[in-house]
Order: sequence, then C-alpha cells, then structure tokens
Amino acid sequence: MIKSKFQQEPAFAVEIRNLVKTYRSSFKGNPDDPFYKRIFTRQTFCAVDDVSLSIKSGEVYGLIGPNGSGKSTTMKALLGLISPTSGLCKVFGCDATRVDARSEIGFLPENPYFYKHQTSAETLKFYGRLCGIKGKELKERVDELLDLVSLNHARDRRLGGYSKGMLQRVGLAQALIQKPRLLVLDEPTAGVDPIGSREIRDLIFRLKEEGVTIFLCSHLLEQVQEVCDRVGIIFEGQMVNDGTLEELTSIENQHELVIENADDGLLESINDLVRQHGSSGAKLVRSGTPRSSLEKLFIDTANERKRKEKK
Repeated sequence: MIKSKFQQEPAFAVEIRNLVKTYRSSFKGNPDDPFYKRIFTRQTFCAVDDVSLSIKSGEVYGLIGPNGSGKSTTMKALLGLISPTSGLCKVFGCDATRVDARSEIGFLPENPYFYKHQTSAETLKFYGRLCGIKGKELKERVDELLDLVSLNHARDRRLGGYSKGMLQRVGLAQALIQKPRLLVLDEPTAGVDPIGSREIRDLIFRLKEEGVTIFLCSHLLEQVQEVCDRVGIIFEGQMVNDGTLEELTSIENQHELVIENADDGLLESINDLVRQHGSSGAKLVRSGTPRSSLEKLFIDTANERKRKEKK
C-alpha cells in the first residue's frame, strides 16, 4: 500500500464531523420579481443534517438508508466532489477538499462509465496514466489488477461485450490503480447477479486482508451484514444509528444455541429444562433446523452444476 504523505498517522482513516449540506431551491422564476426574491431565494433543502462518523484504518464501514436519505451526498463530500455547507471531512487526517487527499482514495461509482470500444487492459492503462503511472510499472500494475479481479482471460475483449458484473470488476480495478489506502464504493453490486455479487464481496474481503479501508453504500442489507465491521444508518439526512453489527443486531434478552446431530431425546431434554425454569420468565421462542439464504442456495446450485459439467 502507499505510504502516507502525512508524518503522523491519524487515529481514523475517515473522519466526518457535523457535516451539513444544503441546496437552494430548484424553483425557476423571474429573479427580478420581488416575490421570488423574498420567498424562493431563501428556500433551501437540507440533504445532510449534522452527520458524524469515523472509520478506523483497515475497517469495512457500511452506510445504509433509503433512497434520498443522504448517503451519496455524504460520500461526495468525503470525496471532495462537493463542498460542505458546514462541518468537515478528513481522509487520513487531511482535509478532503485538498487535492493531495484524493491520491489516498479509490472510488467506484454506482454506474461507472467506460469507453466501450476499449479493452479492460487499455482502460486500466488509460486510468493509470492519469494517475501518473508509466512504463513497466504500469504494465505490471495492470497485469496485477486484472488477475485480482479475475479478468485476465478477457483482457483483450472490448468492454462493449462485458456483462454488468464484469464491468463492475473493471470499475474496482480502476479504483485500485494508484494503490489507495481508502476505497469508496457506491452500490458495488447494483444490477449484478448473485455469482458476480459473491465475486465482488470476495474481493472486498481480500482487500480488507491487505489493510485497505473500505467505505461502502448499499441498499442490499444482507451484503452489508456479511462484509461490514460497522454500520451507520442514515434517514432523512440524519444519522440515526451507528455501531458494530453485534451491537445493532443482537436481541438483548435472547440467546441462541446451535446444536449439530442432536437426537430427539436431547431436544426433548432441552425443552423440559426450559419448562422447569418457566417461573423465571424463560421460554422457548422457536426450534427447528436453521435456514440457508436463497442467494446461497442459488450459488451452491450453480457451482454444483459447473462441477458436473467439468467431469
């Protein structure tokens, strides 16, 4: 990973404090009209209202919320694409509005745009040159990233023939071209089938193992629950909850036991024990076999089919 440009390593990779972003009304009228001046020039819309969050180095943080809740605005402020009305955003201790802070960040938008006539290798070389990488270093970096996102077999195919999942992996590769320490992902698996989604999540785990800090927005809650260390919930521009998955999802007055290969006698003994302690308020809420997710069933079925075809 890139060595920090800042002498003292900050406590957080990302620090957002009391972020507020307001926009003026989009109403169009005659600016010379006194009524327009009095009413509409003063109207504002608050997209983000006093949001604060912090992300430790090497952590995967997920920001979730309904459409229009302020997720993308918060992300754009962190990337330095918009200026906060008030508050601050820092990346490894550096003000996010400074140009030099952006060399530490890789960004994958929800719908990345690429030149469809280029191949994936040509695309990565293009972005590498924009980041100042040249010659042998650029060639090695392109080869490394295509291998990382499992696209070496399609490196010379034009992007116009790529699937949505393959394009998202190209997007991840271009976001990593300059070896950023912070990766910002906006809906990284939007429109991707379950197998492609799994491949992208595996990449997130791999990057986390390499020490990359990841900040992602997603409406796929199962995905967030699987990959994130901590989660923030934003609603109508305000942060309503923030914490580890265990803190946010645990039910305080319930405990779960998972028993493998239990016979009927053991299960009946457990039920009897719970009934004996019924006076203390204990009760068996539910019992039965645990369920897998539909997504896991789909992936397992597809992988089993592939194994049979290879035989």
